[in-house]
Amino acid sequence: MNEQVQPAGGPLFNPLSPDFIRDPYPHYERLRTLDPIHVTPFGQFVASRHADVSLVMRDKRFGKDFVERTMRRYGPDIMKEPVFRSMGHWMLQADPPDHTRLRGLVVKAFTARRVEDMRPRIQEIVDQTIDAVIDRGHMDLIEDFAFRLPVTIICEMLGIPEDHREVFYKSSRDGGRLLDPVPMTPEEIAKGNAANMMAQMYFQQLFELRRRSPGDDLTTQLVQAEEDGNKLSNEELTANIILLFGAGHETTVNLIGNGLLALHRNPDQLALLKSRPDLMVNAIEEFLRYDSSVQMTGRVALEEIDDLGGKKIPKGETVLCLLGSANHDPAVYPDHPDRLDITRPNVRPVSFGGGIHFCLGAQLARIEAEVAIATLLRRLPDLRIDDVENPQWRPTFVLRGLKQLPASW
Repeated sequence: MNEQVQPAGGPLFNPLSPDFIRDPYPHYERLRTLDPIHVTPFGQFVASRHADVSLVMRDKRFGKDFVERTMRRYGPDIMKEPVFRSMGHWMLQADPPDHTRLRGLVVKAFTARRVEDMRPRIQEIVDQTIDAVIDRGHMDLIEDFAFRLPVTIICEMLGIPEDHREVFYKSSRDGGRLLDPVPMTPEEIAKGNAANMMAQMYFQQLFELRRRSPGDDLTTQLVQAEEDGNKLSNEELTANIILLFGAGHETTVNLIGNGLLALHRNPDQLALLKSRPDLMVNAIEEFLRYDSSVQMTGRVALEEIDDLGGKKIPKGETVLCLLGSANHDPAVYPDHPDRLDITRPNVRPVSFGGGIHFCLGAQLARIEAEVAIATLLRRLPDLRIDDVENPQWRPTFVLRGLKQLPASW
């Protein structure tokens, strides 16, 4: 065992340990310093520097290769498990030409123009959410506030009828474990299968509804593409609606929650933003950089890579790109990268990924967070988070967010 790779402080990369989940950034600093292309006990390569992460996300010599990668990790029978078979159809896990075809079917719903046109509706939902709790004097910023906005928006975009939505507001948020780089236990896979089957059953009913009464929504668009035969199979349709629903709210909930926690942990920045609302757009970029709601994305070497940060990557091996670490790399952010600074110039976080898999909903997430946080600061100026020191983080690594964040005013 390489002495440098296992320093005295324990393993360099143990992403599900409570200490790592509470605060991954000191661990990233050790990785960048001691072993910037680190090999995990599971044989994956971990890239922690901004330059390497950016290269891997954009270089055509890397792809997703989901089925092979998953079989290497779990054995040849894993693709019989419904949750992995469904993930195998996600555009997020697809390589061209499938990726190009699938993304082409939904990209029009996320153009800058269409998303900007949603701003008044986003404002309306945020105001209604605050109206519902303002007289109580307290709320959970995650469940009562951050969660409702993106879930409502993605339900509207997908054409999920209003009287069906209560179940989505109450649905559990433990799907994130699927994305973590530590293999799942049989119990976790069984739980994932059960949740996936429930989602499939619901969306099959929604497809029937939209075949009978088409609407101006993404589900109708995709159902019509499925009927077109050569564009989308039924399995692809179901899997990608499930993906759009999850991706359409999970990361935004965490962006709002992590951003609010960061502000309240840095009262000087909170006071500055209240006095200068014009800084909000830059503040959102800084929240994305400072504590990204997505900490990692993965790629597979489609050919042998001679040199990635000084290491040779054999064909077929996985490279985990630590987005949260790249966002704190002093090579790109030389001025105290571990400090929250809403006036920081040239903030370009890699939190939405890069290359052909750059997040479709990036602009929508930014606008939702911008409206949500700005409105909260304006309407509840004396809001305090009950415990900024020891918040409860969700036990997942890739999707970084809080279980709850009680606050009062």
